Amino acid sequence: MTVDVTVVGGGISGLACARAVRDAGRSVHVIDRGRRPGGRLSSRTLDGRAVDLGASYFVVGDDRDFARVVAEWEARGLARPWTDTFSAIGPDGSATRKTGPMRWAAPAGLRSLALDLAEGLDVESGRAVERVAPFRVDGDEAGEVVLAMPEPQARRLVDAPPVAAQEWEAVIAVVLRWDERQWPADLHGAFVNGDPDIAFLADDGDRRGDGAPVLVVHTTGAAAQRHLHDPDAAIGPVVSATRRLLGIDAEPVATSAHRWTFARPARTTGAPFFRSPGLSLCGDAWGESAAVRTAWASGDALGRVLAAS
Repeated sequence: MTVDVTVVGGGISGLACARAVRDAGRSVHVIDRGRRPGGRLSSRTLDGRAVDLGASYFVVGDDRDFARVVAEWEARGLARPWTDTFSAIGPDGSATRKTGPMRWAAPAGLRSLALDLAEGLDVESGRAVERVAPFRVDGDEAGEVVLAMPEPQARRLVDAPPVAAQEWEAVIAVVLRWDERQWPADLHGAFVNGDPDIAFLADDGDRRGDGAPVLVVHTTGAAAQRHLHDPDAAIGPVVSATRRLLGIDAEPVATSAHRWTFARPARTTGAPFFRSPGLSLCGDAWGESAAVRTAWASGDALGRVLAAS
């Protein structure tokens, strides 16, 4: 029996879309190429603990529906307020504290939130879809098809791209672990200005709440492009820049790199999603600003429209 909706992509936008369809009483099937859902909410287990490699945090914003989801996560211990204060670090290592919106994190890693959204859904993991067309996935009937992924990835799956090409930026996430914390306990996270190699760093033990001496550093887009075909080559420059900017004398005892070829859209469309008969798109490029909450809202809004139609 053909389902009403097939969602290709098990990140937060695809899962939000699928839940909205299911909650409206329609049938939905999610296909994801990863071993587990999560997309750019990815966490990897390193040295026995989950480390957030994709999104660094999320902000609730003024979306009441997303706020209700976050409140449920908080009540069940899946998400927690992290910090409203980051540093801005200049090329010489000087730091300025800046207060902004509350950033939220997940004690078990952000992937745990995606797994929670996937609970009870019909999710097929480990399948790489090769071709999609309106109402069809790999030649089979699939109901309404949703591509919940960056546009450049979606473009590879279709014969005729349904939307204009979108520009996306790459990032390499580098995990650095020491035997003990080498930076102030109130660092939380920092935006780095004017450095050719790193753009942002987060105290992963602080945001997870377990105090582990682990930093996750995101490269600049230019650095990611330089090392896109060999992500491990980014580790050396990132270690050097991190130690210099934070005044760390010791070398990390363990390092790891993860490539995100399509980490974030260079600009967003302003529209909540793309909808056409039989083939639609959603994600964090379909909104006012690229963010976790944008991805969730895009998928949720599209799922409601598909269920109603």
